[in-house]
Amino acid sequence: MEKFRGVDYYRIEDLLSEEERMIRDTIRDWVEAEFLPVVTEHHRAGTFPVSLIPKLGEMGVFGATLKGYGCLGLNNVAYGLVMQELERGDSGVRSFVSVQSALVMYPIYSFGSEEQKELWLPPLQKGEKLGCFGLTEPDFGSNPGGMRTRARKVGNEYVLNGEKMWITSGTIADLAVIWAKVENENDQVRGFLVETDRPGFRADDVHGKWSLRASVTSGLSLQDVRIPESNLLPKSGGLKSPLMCLNQARYGIAWGGVGAAMACYDCALQYSKLRKQFRDQPIASHQLVQEKLAWMITEITKAQLLVLQVGRLKDADKVEHQHISMAKRNNVWMALECARMARDILGANGIADDYPIMRHMMNLESVKTYEGTHDIHTLIIGSSVTGVDAF
Repeated sequence: MEKFRGVDYYRIEDLLSEEERMIRDTIRDWVEAEFLPVVTEHHRAGTFPVSLIPKLGEMGVFGATLKGYGCLGLNNVAYGLVMQELERGDSGVRSFVSVQSALVMYPIYSFGSEEQKELWLPPLQKGEKLGCFGLTEPDFGSNPGGMRTRARKVGNEYVLNGEKMWITSGTIADLAVIWAKVENENDQVRGFLVETDRPGFRADDVHGKWSLRASVTSGLSLQDVRIPESNLLPKSGGLKSPLMCLNQARYGIAWGGVGAAMACYDCALQYSKLRKQFRDQPIASHQLVQEKLAWMITEITKAQLLVLQVGRLKDADKVEHQHISMAKRNNVWMALECARMARDILGANGIADDYPIMRHMMNLESVKTYEGTHDIHTLIIGSSVTGVDAF
């Protein structure tokens, strides 16, 4: 297969600034040179390439849209392009960066005290410290308001008890952003910074995954974990706070879906020109193969335009949560369909990990579910257009 050169049927390149293109190309080159050569082995072994974390920090991808504290202060379109290129490599590395940026650094930046920001954001930005986000529980995914994790104020401390599940980076994190209902505050949801070496905190890896294998997925247990009251995120309050964090992550996922679809389409297109069947002709000459390729490039182009506009709205401070829901819902569905069609074009070869398609397909099954399932985002859009909640 030739080196990836981009997928741009509608000259969307012309709509990007020079800085946006430069940042995208920097990450694209890194994915080609350093990530793709190792991802297959990590996928097979079920491990995350932790050795690459310092380089990610050096490139400035962690907390890239934040201002100050060593962060680059990129616009949202540039950040989206970073997510696109990372997920073109693998959903696992994009998830890792999304969690560090949108689900750990963002809540500290938005809801934390100045002391918390100065303590945590610089090392998180460099990748010297790693974080995880504890919202989902074993019994509560789509309904986070049902969480059972509790925090109780005792003197000048909080005592936390509960369990979290499906937590990216849980066993390699130095810091967990834990969301809990505070018993002394009428069960209001608040955010807490919990150092993972505190007594009573335990993280265990989830094994046996068919999806996101090159990613660390964990369960967290908190048994009478004591933290000082200074570890409370003071500006957090209510379920709206963690949902604001999820909105940041969903935005990155919408771009990431485009990257995964690009990888599958590019692989299938190149393969179709090389693979010969019937009269010694490449299968790219077959009408049914062309129909699949035409569907893929059309849907990728529509998805590119969708996220570009969402990014521009975000930069203009005009985006609403239902806009991001539409982009996440559409683009991940589109990417999964592209993966399935690409696998079909490759035939039996499509299931081999010599090609990236099956890896992307399995990953996208998780991406379609996390940060709001396809159906939940359908209901968010439905509520927006009708004014009636159907939850």
